[in-house]
Amino acid sequence: MAEHRVGEVRPTQLLHTYGVGAMVDLPNIAAMVMGLDDWKLQYATPVGEERLLAAVRGQLGSQVERLMLPPVDLDESSRDPLNGPRIGVPVAAFPQWYRCPWCDLIAPLSSGLFELQADAYRPDRVRYRHTACKSPISPAVLPTRFQLACKHGHVDDFPWLRFVHSGDKNCNGPLRLRKFGVGDEAANLFVHCDSCGDKRSLVDAFGDSARTDPLFACRGRRPHLRDFEPGGCSEQAETMLLGASNSWFGITLSALSIPRHADPLPQLVEDKWVMLQHVVSPEVLAAFRAVGNLRGFEEFDDAKVWEAIQAKRSGSTLDSESSDLKEPEWRVFSVPDTSKNIADFELAPVLPPSGYEAYFEKVVRVERLREVRALVGFTRIDSPGDYSNPSDIPAELRAPLSRNAPTWVPVSEVRGEGLFLHFKRDVLLAWAANNAHRDAEFLCAHRAWKTARAMPNPDVGYPGLRFALIHSFSHALMRQLALESGYSAASIRERIYCDDGTGGAQMAGLLLYTAAPDSEGTLGGLVSQGEPGRLGRLIRQALESMQLCSSDPLCGEHHPGNDGTASLHGAACHACQFAPETSCERGNKFLDRSLLVPTFSGDVSPFFT
Repeated sequence: MAEHRVGEVRPTQLLHTYGVGAMVDLPNIAAMVMGLDDWKLQYATPVGEERLLAAVRGQLGSQVERLMLPPVDLDESSRDPLNGPRIGVPVAAFPQWYRCPWCDLIAPLSSGLFELQADAYRPDRVRYRHTACKSPISPAVLPTRFQLACKHGHVDDFPWLRFVHSGDKNCNGPLRLRKFGVGDEAANLFVHCDSCGDKRSLVDAFGDSARTDPLFACRGRRPHLRDFEPGGCSEQAETMLLGASNSWFGITLSALSIPRHADPLPQLVEDKWVMLQHVVSPEVLAAFRAVGNLRGFEEFDDAKVWEAIQAKRSGSTLDSESSDLKEPEWRVFSVPDTSKNIADFELAPVLPPSGYEAYFEKVVRVERLREVRALVGFTRIDSPGDYSNPSDIPAELRAPLSRNAPTWVPVSEVRGEGLFLHFKRDVLLAWAANNAHRDAEFLCAHRAWKTARAMPNPDVGYPGLRFALIHSFSHALMRQLALESGYSAASIRERIYCDDGTGGAQMAGLLLYTAAPDSEGTLGGLVSQGEPGRLGRLIRQALESMQLCSSDPLCGEHHPGNDGTASLHGAACHACQFAPETSCERGNKFLDRSLLVPTFSGDVSPFFT
């Protein structure tokens, strides 16, 4: 099969936007990212992050051996696009049906009516042309904008032939997709068969009638794996537009690289273990040093390095790592030790923000951090953000990344900076006890939310009122930091550390950080805001902005679950509390600014008085 370069995406987009199973809408064609079985790993780079690998194994199985960066061409400028290797992520054309804008013909690529025109030097010009069209030139065709998808992660081409003929019929067209009217809504689009004259509006592909139409029964097709679900699928598929935001949701796990040893040599071995795990003898170690693979170990002789490698190999195994990714990070942040700073993790504890010493134990400026994020699956239609933990997502909703159990998963690696704020837990507990009625409202809304979506165990996964407070404060401070630090709102992320009271570490804090693949994430603008006087002023301004909202009184009087939709937020909306999707770890749920400061409702005792 011929391979052609058809476009470019950023490596981080392969996890968050265009991962395995996602459709990439390119200028002239649409492509689906194929499963891990088709990826070529000779140009991929292994990444070391043992805590994340342990968590991935907990999700996908112990057969997962590696975390890998996507294959990229590091020297693209000198690469011959005609004779060089095809380096990148494999994709296939999907949907398979295309439409000629000149004659309105729609047909699958397998019909042979459309010819691929590739350009090795201009991937944006790769397109299919209708060579048999009666137009003066062979017009470029475009993918049809409709396909079928179901909640079990399957996607399929729209059944054009069966749709226009209202079922199976011994007629193969040709078909025309024509528009009558000014707009592009479905009511103006009609499919017409030239052979038998049948005609049908695309309106019939949507609404209640389509939900029971046997034409849209899901076949269990998985184009990214080139197969169908074994045993079929019992779901009814939905008609979806190409590029719809709910056509693909990545399921990801992320971990921060934190130091695990006080001594520099064991920590160096830990950081370089992806390479050093292949050192099986002192002779191999000497060869590694000779070819320059032991950078950073110059002050240690081979005997000491070999001893540290043996200690690492005979020490705790990967499977003994905790499945909780946040608890080890909390221990490092809550008791900062500057002597353990490493190249990718530097802490600088400072005093609490001025004027708010009664609420915070300490503030830690995270001058350098590294985040590794792994893709472990994806969903369609329903977002995994509806679940408090990726492990809670039912197996039937999780689409696999490969036909067989994967031995590796793709990851992204980014670096940035941040601020960690440690709340006084006893103050939080006393405040939560005085607001038990709002805690009960959130719990009731949480149950209604899960019940409405047919999720099992409605009482499980409720994070508690203390989480809602920290989460609401995080969003308020993020909005203010975006105005002061020089970073955009979408480039600041949150990482909330809060226990649910059922055991484990007692956590009460939050990390606001940047994590960008370019230099924007490490400019120092966020860390500089951690100075006590400056941070105190920012918190005061953030809380003042939360007292009033342009949507008041409707926003201020909103209670969790009181709008008939089982909403998981109180006094919060896009004008005051909601953050960009890339910033919030809970999908803008469990937010309520009335927990922070007095609002119109006046039925909650605010934390900051």
